[in-house]
Amino acid sequence: MLKSTYAANGMVVAPHHLAAESGHAVLREGGNALEAMIAAAASIAVVYPHMNSIGGDGFWVISPANSEPIAIDACGAAGTGATIERYSEEGLDAVPSRGPLAALTVAGTISGWGMAKQMSDSWGGTLPLERLLADAVGYARDGVAVTEGQVRNTTDKLPEMGPAIGFKDVYTPGGSVPKCGDIFRQLRLASTLEQIGRAGTEDFYRGDLAQAISADLAEVGSPVHGADLTAHQAKAVTPLSLRVGDATVYNMRPPTQGLASLLILGVFAKMKCAQADGFDFVHLLVEASKQAFAIRDQYVTDEAYMSAPPESFLTDEVVAKLAAGIDPQKASDWKRGGTDSDTIWMGTMDRHGNSVSFIQSVYWEFGSGVVLPKTGITWQNRGASFALDPEALNPLQPGRKPFHTLNPAMARLDDGRVMLYGTMGGEGQPQTQAAVFNRIVRFGQPVQAAITAPRWLLGRTWGSDSTNLKIESRFPDAVIEALRVAGQDVEVVEGFSDLMGHAGALVRRPDGLIEAGFDPRSDGAARGF
Repeated sequence: MLKSTYAANGMVVAPHHLAAESGHAVLREGGNALEAMIAAAASIAVVYPHMNSIGGDGFWVISPANSEPIAIDACGAAGTGATIERYSEEGLDAVPSRGPLAALTVAGTISGWGMAKQMSDSWGGTLPLERLLADAVGYARDGVAVTEGQVRNTTDKLPEMGPAIGFKDVYTPGGSVPKCGDIFRQLRLASTLEQIGRAGTEDFYRGDLAQAISADLAEVGSPVHGADLTAHQAKAVTPLSLRVGDATVYNMRPPTQGLASLLILGVFAKMKCAQADGFDFVHLLVEASKQAFAIRDQYVTDEAYMSAPPESFLTDEVVAKLAAGIDPQKASDWKRGGTDSDTIWMGTMDRHGNSVSFIQSVYWEFGSGVVLPKTGITWQNRGASFALDPEALNPLQPGRKPFHTLNPAMARLDDGRVMLYGTMGGEGQPQTQAAVFNRIVRFGQPVQAAITAPRWLLGRTWGSDSTNLKIESRFPDAVIEALRVAGQDVEVVEGFSDLMGHAGALVRRPDGLIEAGFDPRSDGAARGF
């Protein structure tokens, strides 16, 4: 059984051990939590290619040691060529999930690295960007060992990659899916990362690299144009927050589902539950998720287009009303299409008490599947979440941000502890967050035990089209049977299922000791010193 990792001078948790090592090395060199996260983010974009890429989006929730939390929105908007009319002329009634027409939003994640670097400099950070990206450049140039997850996802997704230009050339070198343990190289991506390290993140949007990316996008037929790159900027925003028991919990603003994550915690806090992982724990969190998702599905979109500010739903009156709608013994109806997500979550804490909860994504496995010919960037398909109905909540529109399942979480507890937690996994993200938070904060479980414990998922996540309640077989039979009796549409899955996402968490005590855990469902690690 895995046990929590402890350290006093800094810690990194990531779903791939090489990304954790990159951040850990930066901390050991005297870097701060932001610098460590940039290094980890760059490395994981190379070593976990089925889960991530610099052609995606990113969100940061940051807890500075001596000031209020702040967040970075590094989400790209739909390109100027991404109009409902264009897709209708192509004979489409939905945005495709693969190919050039799926690569329709600006990749925002590099702008987030840039804003984080600026914040780091204001904290006194001294490590140059070139150093922070050095591991990633090396992994792309010299290669890394292919993981079982990369083999499985390449094999599973290859049949649907027909229109995805460049996918087979990169991900099936020599014409076949690489085997686990083979060396996987991305030479064009190495050159792109080197250019970012030399010229800075602005070069991705407004420099020589931007011109190369623009030419690549035009060559493959993407609706994103050079002017869209030029117009993009990351934004510093105030994260959403909610008081839950003896803690203030924080999460990302729309267009993410961070609002739903906070509502689940708020609703569950009003429910009676004697212990973790019994029937009450699972049933009440599942029912709280249904209530929160109803709000999300009715209101959450690009915040500039929301009919009500997200804070208006984070009142005690709204939370209490949602809680009152839950039957503690009976399941409510659940009818929803769900969403996919191909994402990573990582967390860093430094010796000064600065903390970063970070999430980076290309949406589906391998995103759009399009690999830009000169720059080697795998471009996201986040715009597949747009609707081609102008009356929909999230209609396709140039300059509009797509809905995101991404939501990095953080909590400040009244006893002085700071907690970072998160996961990948579509609709499972807020549910896993709720399970991990409550196991640690409400029921006092060790961090690693809270992550290793069996989990569940209501709705849809990566690798699955069904929207019922999936639950790991490690739950006691009595709990599973009680859920069925209550009317939950239960499907039992393998003991440590990838469907449940790859979670992680870190908790820093007031005395500076950090406790961390990573997900045994991933290839991850917790590294501290």
